[in-house]
Parts: sequence; C-alpha cells; structure tokens
Amino acid sequence: MAKDGAGAAGGMTDAAARPPLVRFEAVTKRFGGVAAVNNLSLDIGAGEFFGLLGPSGCGKSTLLRMLAGFETPDEGRILLDGRDIAAMPPHLRPVNMMFQSYALFPHLTVAGNVAFGLKQEHLSRPEIERRVAEMLALVQLHDLGGRKPHQLSGGQRQRVALARALVKRPKVFLLDEPLAALDKKLRAETQFELMALQEKLGLSFIVVTHDQEEAMTMADRIGVMSQGRLAQVGTAAEIYEQPATRWVAEFIGDVNLLEGTVSEAAGEAVTVTTSAGTLRATSPGAVAPGQSVAVAIRPEKFHISAEQPAGEAGNGLAGEVTDVGYLGDMSLYKVKLDTGIVVKAASVNVTRLLQRPIGWNQRVWLTFAPDAAVVLTS
Repeated sequence: MAKDGAGAAGGMTDAAARPPLVRFEAVTKRFGGVAAVNNLSLDIGAGEFFGLLGPSGCGKSTLLRMLAGFETPDEGRILLDGRDIAAMPPHLRPVNMMFQSYALFPHLTVAGNVAFGLKQEHLSRPEIERRVAEMLALVQLHDLGGRKPHQLSGGQRQRVALARALVKRPKVFLLDEPLAALDKKLRAETQFELMALQEKLGLSFIVVTHDQEEAMTMADRIGVMSQGRLAQVGTAAEIYEQPATRWVAEFIGDVNLLEGTVSEAAGEAVTVTTSAGTLRATSPGAVAPGQSVAVAIRPEKFHISAEQPAGEAGNGLAGEVTDVGYLGDMSLYKVKLDTGIVVKAASVNVTRLLQRPIGWNQRVWLTFAPDAAVVLTS
C-alpha cells in the first residue's frame, strides 16, 4: 500500500520551494578498492519522510552512517541546513539514529533508557522528567516507564528505542532497518505509527530498508539504490508506475518485461513488436522506429478472462494457464501465450470461492490498455 500520492505530491511541491535540509554533493565512500557509495548527489527536504531502498550491499546504510558521522566520505560534501558537517563529531550533530538491534541498556528502566541521552547533556532533572514523560506518552508507553527491557515485547522495545532517539529533538532522525525484528503484522502496524509520529513531530525522517512495501507505505519519496548509485528518485507511485530502467522495474514489485523493437512512434504512443506479439504502449521519453526497447507490464494491469473479448480496443493476448497461486486477496496466474512466452497476470478475488474460478490448463485471454504498458529504453 503506497503512501497517499496527492499528499506526497503536495508536500514535495512545498519542499521544492525551500532549500534542502540535507544535501549530499557528489559523495563517494570507498572500502578498499570498492566504492560503497559512488558520486551520489541527493537533496532531502525539511519535514520529509524519505526512504532509501535497495538490495543488500547497495550502499544505503553507508550513506546513512556518513550523515550520522560514523563514516567519513572520501569525496564530496554532506550539508545539513546549509552547513558542511564533515568535521563535526557524531555527538554534536543535530541527528540521531535508531539501529536495527535497538541496543537498549538492560540494567536501566524504560524511563532510564529514554533519559540517558538527556543526562549526558546535563539537563536539569525536572526538564529530563518532563521530556521523558512527554515522549513516553507520544509512543504510548506512559504506563511502562518502570519496566526493564526484558519485561517488554519486541514492539514495545522498538518504541523505547524510538523514544530514546527522538527525545533529544534531532533535526533529522535516521532509521536503519528499524522494523526488521518485528513480525509481519506488527511491522505493518508500526509503519503507520511511524508515519503518524513523523507528521506530529514535523521532523525529517530518513529510513533505510530493503523491504519495498515498507518504503512505499511510509515514504513521501524513495531513492532506489544500486551499486552505490541512485537508480531513481520519486514517489512510490512514480517509481512503480514509471520505472526509469529495467532494473528498477524488476526490483520494485512484480513485472513482465517483453523485449522488442519500436515499429511506430507518435509522441508518447508507441507500437512495439515483441516476442508476445505487436503491442501498443506508452513511452515517457522519445523513441524511434527500429530502437530496441522493453515493454513493462505489471501483472495486475492485465484483465484475465475465460472468454474471448469482442471488439477490445486495447492490447489482447491469448494463452493457457500453467500455474495458479491463491494469495487470499488475489490470485496470481502464469499464462503460456500462444507465442510460447510465459507471463504473469494477477486478479483481485472479489467473488466467492463457490463461483467458478479460472484454473490450470484453461485457455484465457489477457487484455490491457496501452497506457498500462511502459516502454523502457535502459
């Protein structure tokens, strides 16, 4: 479930009018001869919930650690509120980070864990107590301040770690795989809690994750990373519906990629000859006849039917179902087309099971609109 597109777009319009709170300028970080982050530039706005998404080893955690001060860039600059923070030690940066392990002090109570950083700043006792109480109420742990970490559930320990990081009121809050230790249901609930918390506090949140659904649910914008570089930056809807490359299309969600050659091009309307047949699609950029491209079609963009449609104005493919996966809310079909190509089609289960479903070895027809198919040139 993606974060609301209208809200994210509106927020980004406001953010674009202001100088970025965080700016990475041509940043490179090497470990030995390997560039973990490679000449990367990125702006993140004040009050933005930004997601860094990518496979293991793509450089997303290294980027976060450089912002926190735990790593130093070999090249480039990192600016926070317009100030180069390269020489600033981690404990003096207006940034706080929540780690995957939580790293709570087992000998301290919940309140003691949350108060730890404030005591290091030598704040007065009444001020510490006030801010700890305020933060525990915010994360719904106001009645558990006297417990020790071992007396809490995984979700409660995660909230303590959140409160401890946020009580110092950082300008930027960094989260490195923060929900990885939670079970699926609790993880989904916590995603929405983090979104509500970020909106209430008005802070910039930057979350690192390899979980696509997590990033798409929480983030206003997402930076998809591959081999130390940004492959694409945009809202969840932009990245899913208009992937910039074949790699992004395959990494985000499920997709059918049909290689082919452009036969006609008129503005965004493109006709492509593929191994599945001649298809009409949409190209966000200019293409020319004879150019090699791929047509990307998400499984849910297909309409699958056991009856041949009459007078369909869009694209039509025919084939036989070779496999069916029942996922509860939807069914996923593998269809071997008459041309021999196998594609995936998804259908939302809106009817009751007692009604005749599409099954194995059944002949079916797949139809889709031209604007549901995107032409990719790289």
